Amino acid sequence: MKHAATRALHAYWDRLRGGRSAPERGDLDPAAIRGLLGDVFLLELGGTDRYVVRLAGTRICALLGHELKGRSFLQPFLPEDWPDLYRLLDGVAAAAMPAVAGVVGETDDGRRLDLELLLLPLKHRGRTHSRLVGTLAALDMPYWAGLMPLVRLRLVSSRHLYDHPPTKDEAGPAPRRPPVAGRLRLLPGGRRA
Repeated sequence: MKHAATRALHAYWDRLRGGRSAPERGDLDPAAIRGLLGDVFLLELGGTDRYVVRLAGTRICALLGHELKGRSFLQPFLPEDWPDLYRLLDGVAAAAMPAVAGVVGETDDGRRLDLELLLLPLKHRGRTHSRLVGTLAALDMPYWAGLMPLVRLRLVSSRHLYDHPPTKDEAGPAPRRPPVAGRLRLLPGGRRA
């Protein structure tokens, strides 16, 4: 996770869930994350669009040039990315597996902006597969961001933060097991000075 808002929302979500697979929607306190709200969104699962935006922060709406509430979350993305996005969203919702993704936004005149997408599961009245909370944050804010809307988003990378649903034994800010990419296991390490 590269963006400060992404890391902060994940840490807050992780504290709220305690030993559960996901916190309740009612556990979220906007005052506790007021500095992040511009980059935060809330999705409702179900209906014809499957993932509908219930709330979207002001910075997200400014980047895209319009209000997102009531729209399909996939609408700004290129249609060829929708199958991968559905797999990612479905995995987060069904298995309570948080995910992070790299996204590139483009303006009509070809300007590009790198964004980070975080997806976290929520329970709603005890039901899983009901709500998601996340962030969509620009990794850099050039002078034109928010003035020239991003007209399309492309999914460029994604990964689940855990290789299995988080359990009580793994409560804390970071997963204890390294993430799995296909059949390869990523191990922390490297040279030490």
